[in-house]
Amino acid sequence: MRKYIHIVALALVAGALIWPVCASAKDNASTAPVTHGGKKWRIGYYEGGGYINYPVNLRTIVDGLAALGWLTPIQIPEMADPSQSKPVWDYLVSHVKSDYLEFAADGYWSAGWCEERRVETRQAIIRQLKEGSHIDFMIAMGTWAGQDLANNEHHTPTMAVSVSDPVRAGISATMNDSGLDHFHAKCDPTRYIRQLRLFHRFVKFKRLGVVYENSREGKTYAALEDIQTVAAERGFKVVTCEAPFARVDPDTAVDGVVCCHEQLATQVDAVYVTVHRGIVFKRMAEIVAPLLAHKIPTWSQRGPEEVKRGVLFSISRGGFKAVGRYHAEVMARVFNGERPRSISQIFEDPKLIAVNLKVAELIDFHVPNSVLRIADLIYERIEE
Repeated sequence: MRKYIHIVALALVAGALIWPVCASAKDNASTAPVTHGGKKWRIGYYEGGGYINYPVNLRTIVDGLAALGWLTPIQIPEMADPSQSKPVWDYLVSHVKSDYLEFAADGYWSAGWCEERRVETRQAIIRQLKEGSHIDFMIAMGTWAGQDLANNEHHTPTMAVSVSDPVRAGISATMNDSGLDHFHAKCDPTRYIRQLRLFHRFVKFKRLGVVYENSREGKTYAALEDIQTVAAERGFKVVTCEAPFARVDPDTAVDGVVCCHEQLATQVDAVYVTVHRGIVFKRMAEIVAPLLAHKIPTWSQRGPEEVKRGVLFSISRGGFKAVGRYHAEVMARVFNGERPRSISQIFEDPKLIAVNLKVAELIDFHVPNSVLRIADLIYERIEE
């Protein structure tokens, strides 16, 4: 019997695959800790609203900064609601020990997925950044935040984090160039195409189910254009179902996904579980139940956290550590004098697989040995 999590590719995790090679604007780019003219760099944060990816990304950025020597390593406790970043930020404000960085107590903003509040919050942030703010660097977490701060209304160095597709979302001019000297947005041009090709290679589905919100942001979260590209390439049909993401309360977002899964389960032979605010861990059993009942193979766009909780496959992202280290290095290089725009935006997720064998058993799916050989994370039960 394998362990609950079986690491099959330890050498790969420690080696080149887990740390992507990115083109550098300078061969001798420095990430060494430096002060801001003898003072600490004050970091600010803005998000569109609570989402499960955001606190995880924030934690791993902090881990990356610690690994680079910018702060003393810190163990951030688990919070009651894993989708909320404010408790994590408050903990950083009061517990980070550093001679170089400060997480500003007055530098946190969230729009709470409310369009009216978003307009007011954006105006307040821009006003503060323009009028002699003491914020030296902004983390724009998610698509809403990236869209609101990717402009010349301010010139505070800003880094967009956890954005599915910065170009299609109108955040970055191109994959390689943000278009703004003070702005940086990580891009992985083929991330979802790679996922979908692997999923189709493993499952050979003919009808793929996809849940998304019918909005510009919703389509980029779900990588709808990439899905259509691979569908045309591989000859399968895409069956969609619309469920609200923003501008609704959390339970409504989840209910929409559950309803869509119930509908799609009778119409498709595979489901691509997209990035959606309605995918929450505390209701994951309910979310995947229709798919398990109809023996539908699934792939999580987000990552292994959903595989652990009832999805069949995903890309293993090393607990977001690789992307956290990448973002930390971007910050460190900016603090050392580089323009955000001059730093490469291209980043590729580690090429490793996560699979849940209990899900495979429940849906009568045989996982080929060739897949198991390249799996980084193998789960043998579904976490409740």
